[in-house]
Amino acid sequence: MNIHEYQGKELLKRYGVAVLDGYVAKTPEEAEAAAKKLPGPVVVVKSQIHAGGRGAGRFKDDPNGKGGVRVVKPEAAKEAAAAMLGHTLVTKQTGPEGKVVNQVYVEAGCDIKRELYLSILLDRETSRITVMASTEGGMEIEEVAENHPEKILKVAIDPASGLYPWAARKLAFGLGLEGKQVGTFVKFVTAMYEAYTALDMAIVEINPLVVTGAGEIVALDAKVSFDDNALFRHKDLEALRDDTEMDPKELDAVKNDLNYVALDGEIGCMVNGAGLAMATMDIIKLYGSSPANFLDVGGTANAARVTEAFRIITSDSNVKAILVNIFGGIAKCDMIAEGIVAASKNLSLSVPLVVRLEGTNVELGKKILAESGLAIIPADNLADAAQKVVAAVKKAA
Repeated sequence: MNIHEYQGKELLKRYGVAVLDGYVAKTPEEAEAAAKKLPGPVVVVKSQIHAGGRGAGRFKDDPNGKGGVRVVKPEAAKEAAAAMLGHTLVTKQTGPEGKVVNQVYVEAGCDIKRELYLSILLDRETSRITVMASTEGGMEIEEVAENHPEKILKVAIDPASGLYPWAARKLAFGLGLEGKQVGTFVKFVTAMYEAYTALDMAIVEINPLVVTGAGEIVALDAKVSFDDNALFRHKDLEALRDDTEMDPKELDAVKNDLNYVALDGEIGCMVNGAGLAMATMDIIKLYGSSPANFLDVGGTANAARVTEAFRIITSDSNVKAILVNIFGGIAKCDMIAEGIVAASKNLSLSVPLVVRLEGTNVELGKKILAESGLAIIPADNLADAAQKVVAAVKKAA
């Protein structure tokens, strides 16, 4: 789950991470009032959307104008907010469709001496929480990794001991910090690590992390996302979810405990297990088509969940056929088959449906499908299923 910059900063501040003062505003008048509360001589008005590159982005109705982050005098905050609120901002991360700005963050200005990069994430290569830092703040970290990998510093953290002060100091020295800045950085990154672990974050990224003219270290930005599987422990965090930032189908899936990601293909996929779902998507591409979604119904799928999955898939007008690929374990094949039949009838399914079942009670599941009276295309294995669903799409075209 992603949250907005201002929400991330509010959470980080609770753990002692240094951030600038600021206020969220949903109207130009609120932005004007916020600016009056902040010290001058300038304030920064920032579009709040779930995407990076806001400063370099452009608004659809003003493609040659200013971006989604603007440094202005306090008296100009209202005008800057009016130019953003209700308008669609297009950045490198939004795609050409962009995202509508529903709120802005009005933040105090900052005397920036240096811009650095700092993040904490789970490194799957080492299976450790890892602190990443770089002197190349303000740049896309992917670009730095590609062109200047030597400028990325990493410290893998032992979960039994946590972040040692010496490791934080090593990062500080690598970033060229000196004097009191070293101790300030150690305090900063330690607080950031505490927030990361306490709140079950998936990633927290500060880009840029700035050293001010007075030698202070402050988070100028904050990108925070959480591990969805741990949200049951943090009901207060779930309340931070901004439904307007999500694809309606993906939001519907979240509410029904389904793992769904909308794609731009033509074959809807319903699979149990993330690995099997990825393999299903790959083989659809291999045989000449493309998946319309990633959808993992999970290992405890039942008839109700299958029905909801079908409803979400069929709400996508790009779907020309559906492939169901289930390996029955905890979710038995006969139970899945009953769900498929019920969903097909309730939703008056009108696109070709290919089903591959394997695992517990597979023969009973196949019998239920065969006796349903529905035009369900059975498949013997994954390759057979992929070939049949791609052929069905091409035939319909």
